[in-house]
Amino acid sequence: MEFIRPDININFVGMRMKAIALSGLLILLGIVAIIWRGGLNMGVDFSGGTLIQVKFSETTTPDAIRDALKELGIGRSAIQQVGAASDNEYIIRSDISEEKAKRVSDDIQARLDQAFGPGKSTILRVEMVGPKVGHDLRQKALLAIYYALLFIALYISGRFELKWGTSGVMAAALLLGVYLLGLTGLSMTYLIIAALAITLVLCWILKLPYALGAVVALIHDVFITVGLFALLNKEFNLTIVAALLTIVGYSLNDTIIVYDRIRENLRASRKSDLKELINRSINQTLSRTLLTSGTTLVVVIFLFVLGGTVIHDFAFALLVGIVVGTYSSIFVASPLLIVFEEWSKSGVKRRA
Repeated sequence: MEFIRPDININFVGMRMKAIALSGLLILLGIVAIIWRGGLNMGVDFSGGTLIQVKFSETTTPDAIRDALKELGIGRSAIQQVGAASDNEYIIRSDISEEKAKRVSDDIQARLDQAFGPGKSTILRVEMVGPKVGHDLRQKALLAIYYALLFIALYISGRFELKWGTSGVMAAALLLGVYLLGLTGLSMTYLIIAALAITLVLCWILKLPYALGAVVALIHDVFITVGLFALLNKEFNLTIVAALLTIVGYSLNDTIIVYDRIRENLRASRKSDLKELINRSINQTLSRTLLTSGTTLVVVIFLFVLGGTVIHDFAFALLVGIVVGTYSSIFVASPLLIVFEEWSKSGVKRRA
């Protein structure tokens, strides 16, 4: 099924420098937002503590809730509105212990009834996570994202460049590098960043342009999505990690579709100009890409609008990820093949 003419010729490759500038700006905004806010707004899954979600029948404010709960010793807790303003739902995040939280739940309801009137508020959920469990979950979430990107790099290098032996060498070098970095006592965040840098360097040195393009595109998608969460100060929890892994898989699917057509066209015409060939390949797969992204996007929009507060942030992450993932398949992953080719040729000329 095609709703775009197969002979369409939009100059996507010609717009690659503008796309790089846009991507760089979005990533920079995300990094600035993370630094400005002092890190991501970690949910109770990662930070530990107690999370209490309350729904009010009438409009209220975080300050009014704090005043009602200050005598219980949790008046200084972080209070954040979730969902639409008309939902009147708030999350109270506190560092009170699990035992105290079990006892204080009824006290919170009593204080809210006293301040806002009986039946005006309802405690929807109370979640408790210890600090050690939260730390372990945070470590495992980072590792999950990293290993997803790593195995994708190995698969792409074998699948498109038929270099399974080289992929094995890269995997061994990465595992050794991560092990040695771990011995230095680096925190998990810096360890993963260093490991990703090693992955990209190895892809370049071992001449794996398809793997390099795919991994850079996936890192690009994850960074922009996480940066937007920091910019909007949305809660980052295990559900969002699941959304990020979903985005990685979805974006990779789009990238593979384009890469497959590039490889087919290269086999048919090896003497063609690479820029023209890649641009033709993107145009040939444009209809399929937009159909896949468009239909998925419609479903996610309905989830975002009608799904309720429980999956609101998850749907938001998917919404951003699908748009950014489609964009990166066209403007990031494919043009990187051109960048690699140009640098390789310039290196040969310098050596000559």
